[in-house]
Amino acid sequence: MSNIRIYTTPGCVYCVLAKQLLMSLGATYQEIDLRSQPELRMDLQEAHNWWSVPMIFFGEKFMGGYDDINRLHQRGELELLLSSS
Repeated sequence: MSNIRIYTTPGCVYCVLAKQLLMSLGATYQEIDLRSQPELRMDLQEAHNWWSVPMIFFGEKFMGGYDDINRLHQRGELELLLSSS
């Protein structure tokens, strides 16, 4: 999956875990720091009914946060998603 975006904030442990998981699988991603973009954060929160970080997108599909992609990984589905592109 070449178009992964992770919206993060500094000091977020789950953001770090999400990035580590993706890196361990050889995935590349674009990290967007929401600290200086409160309007973008509010827009994303409202659009996806998601109030925490990380906010992880595969292409245009909102995947959720760390727990969500880790759950996919535990079921062997994350690797399939990453290799499907």
